[in-house]
Amino acid sequence: MAYMVKEVAELVNISVRTLHHYDEIGLLAPESINQSGYRLYTDRELEKLQQILFFREIGFSLKEIKVILDDPEFDRTRALLAHKELLLEKKKRLERIIETVNQSIQSAQGGMKMSNKDKFEGFDQSAIEEHKKKYAAEARQKYGNAAVEAVEKRTDRYTKEDWAKITAENDNIHTRITTAMHRGPDDPEVQVAVGELRQHITDHYYDCTPEIFRGLGDLYVMDERFTANIDKHKPGLAVFLREAMQVYCDRLGASPHL
Repeated sequence: MAYMVKEVAELVNISVRTLHHYDEIGLLAPESINQSGYRLYTDRELEKLQQILFFREIGFSLKEIKVILDDPEFDRTRALLAHKELLLEKKKRLERIIETVNQSIQSAQGGMKMSNKDKFEGFDQSAIEEHKKKYAAEARQKYGNAAVEAVEKRTDRYTKEDWAKITAENDNIHTRITTAMHRGPDDPEVQVAVGELRQHITDHYYDCTPEIFRGLGDLYVMDERFTANIDKHKPGLAVFLREAMQVYCDRLGASPHL
């Protein structure tokens, strides 16, 4: 059976815009598009959407989810079992809260007085958070390492000549940006060079989506090693680059919260 995008949105209770975005970033594509231009989804895409929402519940970014689901070793059954374990923890917490409400009602009606500790029984989310952290750590270790290995496999093929060309191209881009720093991060020439920087990363290392590119800009400032290396071109370049990359991503409509 095939479902149109509006039907999927209503079934899952998410927006049509969200489904379009998932398609645009290659996370969840429709099975086909009919002659009228309508996106059509099958049960297979719905199963994948379920997994996407599960990982979002745990706290994964869309970038991380794409890496996980694209991995040929992804185990859907194991993921569902982890999901079930998380839901059972939430069920226990809700049952404790319901019991706390019942005791509070009895206390309010003149029954046994509740201790301050009893009043807040069930609100503790530590067990749930611990489960989330455990599964997230396992998945990030497995699939994050896979992503790193993919980059290493690609760059291992480069010769000395390749690296010399890549380094020269990178230095040229940074030189053009430092030359125009006095004109501000939204300067047209700066923005052209920033766009070339993103393409440079995609061409030689990994698919640098706008989302990844924005995060990379933050890393340039948050990680002292990156900051020191970039500021070799010119002091303050790392901070300037982050601002310029944010402007670039904002113009592409890349959300910092995806």
